[in-house]
Amino acid sequence: MVGSIEVASKYSYSNGVVQNSNGSEEKVDELRRYLGKADGDLLKIVGVGAGAWGSVFAALLQDSYGQYREKVQVRIWRRAGRAVDRATAEHLFEVINSREDVLRRLIRRCAYLKYVEARLGDRTLYADEILKDGFCLNMIDTPLCPMKVVTNLQEAVWDADIVINGLPSTETREVFEEIRNYWKERITTPVIISLAKGIEAELNPCPRIITPTQMISQATGVPIENILYLGGPNIASEIYNKEYANARICGSGKWRLPLAKFLRQPHFIVWDNSDLITHEVMGGLKNVYAIGAGMVAALTNESATGKSVYFAHCTSEMILITHLLSEEPEKLAGPLLADTYVTLLKGRNSWYGQMIAKGELTLDMGDSIRGKGTIQGVSAIEAFYELLRHPILTVLHPDTNKAVAPVELCPILKILYKILITREQGAQAILQALTDENLNDPRDRIQIAQTHAFYRPSLLAHPPHH
Repeated sequence: MVGSIEVASKYSYSNGVVQNSNGSEEKVDELRRYLGKADGDLLKIVGVGAGAWGSVFAALLQDSYGQYREKVQVRIWRRAGRAVDRATAEHLFEVINSREDVLRRLIRRCAYLKYVEARLGDRTLYADEILKDGFCLNMIDTPLCPMKVVTNLQEAVWDADIVINGLPSTETREVFEEIRNYWKERITTPVIISLAKGIEAELNPCPRIITPTQMISQATGVPIENILYLGGPNIASEIYNKEYANARICGSGKWRLPLAKFLRQPHFIVWDNSDLITHEVMGGLKNVYAIGAGMVAALTNESATGKSVYFAHCTSEMILITHLLSEEPEKLAGPLLADTYVTLLKGRNSWYGQMIAKGELTLDMGDSIRGKGTIQGVSAIEAFYELLRHPILTVLHPDTNKAVAPVELCPILKILYKILITREQGAQAILQALTDENLNDPRDRIQIAQTHAFYRPSLLAHPPHH
């Protein structure tokens, strides 16, 4: 969920085993029974994609269950060939030398020398190679446990029981279309847990949102009841450092209850919910407004007043959008606000907004940023904007009483689209939008949402399976 955040870990891990077993063997046995695994047949869990959250998720499972080698195998796939640049190698060397536990572990594994050579510029390290030692390229400051890394996708997934999607939403479809080829011979259906936040808009024949779990189902033919979404107000590095956190696993009752139990840890509470698609969409929606929050913070020199004006407008737009998407939007308010709050405090999307506004990054650099990963909010801005300006979705404008597209009631979304997608305005325009005297009171926007028959079930319509 986030890029490199400096955290000094208070915990020592010995090779992927946390000494406190905490009933974990029973949890493995229970999940194995539920999946119908015979004795001697490994429960195979594979993470696909090694961004910050994907890597942390796999590392948590390795720490909890990696010691039961006869029963469970945790592996992570990432593409080979991504070189670590010299500056990152130098920083990585500093991180290693500042952590006695990591230093000892690398020396014990005869792996320290290559980091010295990379620091001196005498060799090139690769992302998949350092991940084996517990270093995620997007999160160098938080060393993880050593992991089993596979760079061949077919080898990673062909017989996996549980697949964790740690890819950005923008890459999910393409990779799972490739995975489909390797699952043609399968007898059992895998269970997939998607961590991706982000959406695509499909505009024809009628506008609707497509989420990563739907992309996976379309790409692989795996039924949607075997695909779950796990998300919450989480900063990856903090979770690995055992700061208390919670998340929700959403999807069919058949899988979410046993998986919630399996994933739950003393510091990582996993609740469960049946509303899969809506929670995924909300995860994408808050990234949109996080980018704007970062811009406002940078442009107002971190003014608390400026940020609160922005927060009032962005929450009212999110409320309006949730009323379009959900029959019971009130239920989403708490989780959505919690997720928005943490993303504004410390997420990579608000960081990106700040960097763009300060001119330290430019839009030409794209939305995949070295050391941070993919900035999901950028593609989400485009998708929500395209969707909400569709002529089929008209609402009454409070001032003119004329029918307008819902995007006309979302000035922040409109300005973010002009800044980041069409690039017709600079970041400064977001402040002008906030100080426009014609801007409606955020309360009016909420009132419109609550008093009109706003809900459009077709927006989240489940697609027919191909």
